[in-house]
Amino acid sequence: MNLDRLLNEIIPYRMQAIDTLILATRLAARWPHPPPLEIHVDGKLQVEGNLYAFTNPAIEVGLVHCRALLEFLGLTANKSDRIVNIKGRRPSDIGIEHFSNASGHHLSMVTPDTALGRYDGGKEEAEKALLAVFQITNKGIAHVTQDIRDNPDHGRLIEIASRGVPSLVVSYLYIPLGLPTPDYKLTHRKRENYEDKA
Repeated sequence: MNLDRLLNEIIPYRMQAIDTLILATRLAARWPHPPPLEIHVDGKLQVEGNLYAFTNPAIEVGLVHCRALLEFLGLTANKSDRIVNIKGRRPSDIGIEHFSNASGHHLSMVTPDTALGRYDGGKEEAEKALLAVFQITNKGIAHVTQDIRDNPDHGRLIEIASRGVPSLVVSYLYIPLGLPTPDYKLTHRKRENYEDKA
């Protein structure tokens, strides 16, 4: 794979999917029952349904991309429910260690201690958050929105993980390579703005 394309297109796309995940989890948690949703394209109504038409796939896809970036950084979950470094990659895998800085030194996999130490809430909560990403993507991704409503701790852990993963990518990939942070943040109006316009 072309490493420039990975840096300039694929990883920023994954980071944007994670930012969409954050928005979707917040929206899903806000309403106990999904309100109606309309999607307009070029000013014309194209899709009608309820909020789940957006939140469910956005959460599911965001979790898959979150996991993919964790694995790209060299992190995975072991059978003892601990975050560990990936032991070996398949020949077709590309990880952070395939990139070199301006001095020619290969970047290293992010260690679990380094990754968990970056979170504000402490290492134990950070590990639970990253483990939640692996557990949910391994098991029950088809009903994530329902799970978040029934188990608010999962929603909180997903949000903690999804806020931290793009930060890890920037800190341990883009900054060491001397590259600017990709523009991956979504722009959206807060709910209060919708109410003001009503």
